[in-house]
Amino acid sequence: MKKEVRLKTPCITLGQLLKIENIVSSGGQAKYFLEEHADEILVNGEHENRRGKKLYPGDEVVVADQGKFVMKTGE
Repeated sequence: MKKEVRLKTPCITLGQLLKIENIVSSGGQAKYFLEEHADEILVNGEHENRRGKKLYPGDEVVVADQGKFVMKTGE
């Protein structure tokens, strides 16, 4: 099931998404999580491990065992 993430700003980073969705609790944890699970995270169908990767409305993020997240405009 896809979960919509409403952006209050033009974009957020992958690390911020992980914190918003309570997958990690800090930026340091996000860095470690992305290193350890690099093959389990997809952004628009491509493997991604950079916590600074910018996500815009329409982007889809899949985190294995956590779900699918779709970026949307608005609050």
